[in-house]
Amino acid sequence: MSDQSMSKKTTPRKKRRVLAPSQKYEMWVAMLTGQGTQREIATKYGVDRSVVVSVAKAAKTGALTALSAKPGRPGLSPEQAEIVELRAEVERLKATVTEQAVALYLHEGKARWD
Repeated sequence: MSDQSMSKKTTPRKKRRVLAPSQKYEMWVAMLTGQGTQREIATKYGVDRSVVVSVAKAAKTGALTALSAKPGRPGLSPEQAEIVELRAEVERLKATVTEQAVALYLHEGKARWD
């Protein structure tokens, strides 16, 4: 066998195009408003169709995260809000255990003197 028959044929890859956030937003809006198919939008922005799909998934995730945030806690992700709530619960439980320990100590002490 010759070296040529064993070598793999490869096609040169296109240079990857990096889109600005504003371009990704415009792409997402175009998809939402039906301004074209995924393929047409990809062609318009000079990217692969998979980029259009990725932008749509990222936009959906971002929108759901933003919309699920609780009022009064702007800028916190659902995970961060849960951490804040859990820390508050830990503090509440610490205070309860301390109160119970004091009550038990006082009760034990009273029983010894009776």
